[in-house]
Amino acid sequence: MDSHQLQQIAALFKMLGEPSRLSLLKSLMEHEELTVNQIVAESGLSQANTSKHLKALAQADLVTSRKEGNFVLYRIQNPLVFQLCELCCQNLEQRDAALLQELKQRLEALP
Repeated sequence: MDSHQLQQIAALFKMLGEPSRLSLLKSLMEHEELTVNQIVAESGLSQANTSKHLKALAQADLVTSRKEGNFVLYRIQNPLVFQLCELCCQNLEQRDAALLQELKQRLEALP
């Protein structure tokens, strides 16, 4: 891997490192396409913040949009988003299961 590729990977993780952006991506993962107003309702973010984050995600080629009448519909463009989220969730579930097992063992070992 060269330094340019490493910079691209770092930029992707930086983009995904913002909880508000992850919230927007989660909404888009659960629905094929959403308008800004629908994303606002799903995420609980303000319209201004939603628009700002959607713009950043679009510039990173993670989401795309299309106009339909008076509405702009957003959807996930890069399927890598689904794979990364699935991998992270699986990792967290495994970690949590291991921690739970360890706590159970410690409780059982108590007098």
